[in-house]
Amino acid sequence: MGEIMLLIFVFVIAGFLGVELISKVPSQLHTPLMSGTNAISGITIVGAMSATAVAVLADNNIIGMIFGAAAIVLAAINVVGGYLVTDRMLGMFKKKGDNKK
Repeated sequence: MGEIMLLIFVFVIAGFLGVELISKVPSQLHTPLMSGTNAISGITIVGAMSATAVAVLADNNIIGMIFGAAAIVLAAINVVGGYLVTDRMLGMFKKKGDNKK
């Protein structure tokens, strides 16, 4: 029970820290910040796969496998969505007549 409380505590503190950091970022830095965040989300996918592998190999913990699979899917959605939003934001800085890729 103590481990789960520690994990919940770390999660809540990380959430508050994330909100505070993002709210202090000027709007000109959001696109570069999102690009860096997408790289971190890629690392999150690797971590979710590692945690899922541990849950599978340890004792066939079905709850761990479900949460691990959900973490992999959500992190993948976050990476893809982040790159799409970053691409769209960078497209706003192109000149009107410059449609070449």
